[in-house]
Amino acid sequence: MIMDAQFYEMKPGIKGGVIMPNIKSAKKRVKIGEVRALRNKMVKSALRTSIKKADTAITSAAQDKDVSFKAAIVTIDKAVAKGILSKNTAARRKSQLATKLNKANA
Repeated sequence: MIMDAQFYEMKPGIKGGVIMPNIKSAKKRVKIGEVRALRNKMVKSALRTSIKKADTAITSAAQDKDVSFKAAIVTIDKAVAKGILSKNTAARRKSQLATKLNKANA
């Protein structure tokens, strides 16, 4: 039996190449998973954006580099609280930003 994307697309009742469940609780789990994946994606995107803003503010010697640094730290901590980042990864990223800031201030 062929198990490729074309096979799945031809079958009725299939969403996005994945066989949809028939049981009510399993359908609910699929919906919950989609919502959580979207929420995680939003948090990751905000995290990356805040880190990039802080990094560019520090490297360009902007006036608001301390403010953007603190905002990035808060965003990193929120990502840890929501389970998006592990605490060691967060500590490493905060340390890297702090090192850059200290070098820029020196």
